[in-house]
Amino acid sequence: MNIENSRDYYGKVLQGSEDLKTDACCTAEAPPPAILSAMMNVHEDVRARYYGCGLVAPQAIEGCHILDLGSGSGQDAYILAQLVGEHGSVTGVDTTPEQLAVASEHLEWHRERFGYAKSNVSFVEGDIEKLDQLSLPGGHFDVIVSNCVINLVADKQAVFAAAHKLLKEGGELYFSDVYADRRVPHHLQNDPVLHGECLSGALYWGDFLAQAKAAGFADPRLVTSRPLGIGDAGVAAKLDGISFYSATYRLFKLGELEMQCEDYGQAVRYKGTVAHQPRVFELDGHHHIETGRLFPICGNSWKMLANTRFAEHFEFFGDFSQHYGVFPDCGVSVPFGADEGSVPATAAACC
Repeated sequence: MNIENSRDYYGKVLQGSEDLKTDACCTAEAPPPAILSAMMNVHEDVRARYYGCGLVAPQAIEGCHILDLGSGSGQDAYILAQLVGEHGSVTGVDTTPEQLAVASEHLEWHRERFGYAKSNVSFVEGDIEKLDQLSLPGGHFDVIVSNCVINLVADKQAVFAAAHKLLKEGGELYFSDVYADRRVPHHLQNDPVLHGECLSGALYWGDFLAQAKAAGFADPRLVTSRPLGIGDAGVAAKLDGISFYSATYRLFKLGELEMQCEDYGQAVRYKGTVAHQPRVFELDGHHHIETGRLFPICGNSWKMLANTRFAEHFEFFGDFSQHYGVFPDCGVSVPFGADEGSVPATAAACC
């Protein structure tokens, strides 16, 4: 039911973002100035059919090759096309013909608007559950993004697994989607309105973490989150107390990440050189790294900076020669009680 309902809901039922019954498929936070400026260069017809729950524009993507899963009418693709520059590229994949028609109709308009010699955007019709059938190059993409779309497909594990194969080593899946605080009952999963509003297909957050790790993304990082408002009384009544959240995660393809945050006495110093983040670099919701300040981090965070496109923006201190146990305050505690004579642990920043 999922693919057919998505095509119908986003291609025929909804004629614009104002037709939505909830704010699940809406972006609540104000875009930063650079994104807002890029958005103003997107054709109004494209913007009118935008359905997304977050901002999927990660840092330091100039020259990158990006894959947009569920690109819809193309707003995110055309914003990212400006951020990657003329030497980067954006490939959008969507299954809804009406949305793809809007996106493709304005390719030349955007090329001229951006001042590029040739378009750096392309769109492919296809099911993101079957990415392996679309002849996309494996190990090619620096970043894969998706904005409130993975919840709409039935086989989410297939999406995560395919994304892992399509990314370069050191690349990342950076995406916004809807999550539930418990598993959504089966009878609600088949409701066409709840599905189209990005609710009934939402993963229980614990199941998401398990599926992401099974696909090879060992340490998912939460960037931002917010509770969703259900403005339609009929929709709210059906949900019977389930809470939903919009969240943005970043998942790095790094083969040596550990399953939890381990402390090796390492630290980094941010140079302040990432565009639009001169004072603080935000790796995720727990890592706001001030420019010039020595910042202790766990081994996984070290690799997310040292073995990715972010390496040139940091100085690195320490190595992996000595292990100090689980990094303090990272959600995993030593399960054994402390003896009265034990030495108290030294306080440290969360990794």
